[in-house]
Amino acid sequence: MAEAFIVDAVRTPVGRRGGGLAGAHPADLGAHVLSSLVRRTGVDPAAVDDVIFGCVDTIGPQAGDIARTAWLAAGLPEAVPGVTVDRQCGSSQQAVHFAAQAVLSGTADLVVVGGVQNMSQIPIAAAMTAGRAFGHDDPFGGSDGWLRRYGEQEISQFRAADMIAGKWGIGRLEMEEFALTSHERAVTAIDSGAFEAEIEPYGAVHDDECPRRDTSLERMAQLSPLRPAESGGVITAALSSQIADGAAALLLASERAVTDHRLVPRARVVHISARGDDPVLMLTAPIAATEHALRKAGMSLADIDLIEINEAFAPVVLAWQRETGADLERVNVTGGAIALGHPLGATGARLMTTLLYALERTGGRFGLQTMCEGGGQANVTIIECVD
Repeated sequence: MAEAFIVDAVRTPVGRRGGGLAGAHPADLGAHVLSSLVRRTGVDPAAVDDVIFGCVDTIGPQAGDIARTAWLAAGLPEAVPGVTVDRQCGSSQQAVHFAAQAVLSGTADLVVVGGVQNMSQIPIAAAMTAGRAFGHDDPFGGSDGWLRRYGEQEISQFRAADMIAGKWGIGRLEMEEFALTSHERAVTAIDSGAFEAEIEPYGAVHDDECPRRDTSLERMAQLSPLRPAESGGVITAALSSQIADGAAALLLASERAVTDHRLVPRARVVHISARGDDPVLMLTAPIAATEHALRKAGMSLADIDLIEINEAFAPVVLAWQRETGADLERVNVTGGAIALGHPLGATGARLMTTLLYALERTGGRFGLQTMCEGGGQANVTIIECVD
């Protein structure tokens, strides 16, 4: 049976909005991790079959197929093509899936994957509103089929997060305690050097910038909801992933490529899948996707040593935990996006990078990654460390 291996993974530090990476062109952020990946693996870049990158809001410096632009900006061979994927927040996790599928099918042997996002330069949802200049207020209005099915109700991640908190009865204090733990774990990881091996510093930026060392439950309690309380608003900025900048990249290889290029694989891809759910609730799909993935893989959560689930909002993870029964001591052990930031198109690859290094550092065998995505979707990847 064919295998798809992860040979190596690397990421930039995650920069806070307006921070140390804010002025970096997205292509240069992507080029930085691509160059590092090639150097770290020693692979012949001319042997790479494709470059697949995730990116959201592909306008301005992120337009024009950023996967291709970043590869060329890195000075790498022009003969290697690139393609950009948009599955919203799961874009670069989907890039991993597309690469694994290509390797498993035998249509490719070496695929570079990753993602990049500079949210300081291109604001979140910029692509959603870019059509206003052409008479389109949003992606949904004007679609007869959409309106028949979902009406004119608000479609937003913020409303969805509020609805999830209400549906699962998740109180604000519980969410704030979860958010505080995320910051505490991230700060501990930084101070202990847990991230050093996976990060390729960018200029003067060596560490993740987003974790708040001085946050507290008292400070969180003072914040107002992002949506009006009379509309069900309960989610605050403290319970949300942080706007951020960054990039990450991984090299996937077939068994043949591992042998031919004398590569040393670090993990194998055990399972890849994606599922959909209610696009209005939007952020609940990891629940069904996790159940589906474990069933298809013939596994249970008891088999999984570490889990990375994107902390888009605190209730996303807490609702998922209620339904799956996952042990939060094994979930996001070095903090999540509430503390570390969520550079949309890069987060999937960043999570995979962090998961790989964490498994090796702790002696774990199996890791599972999932994340909610716009449109009510979720990807799940299961990897296994190899000797």
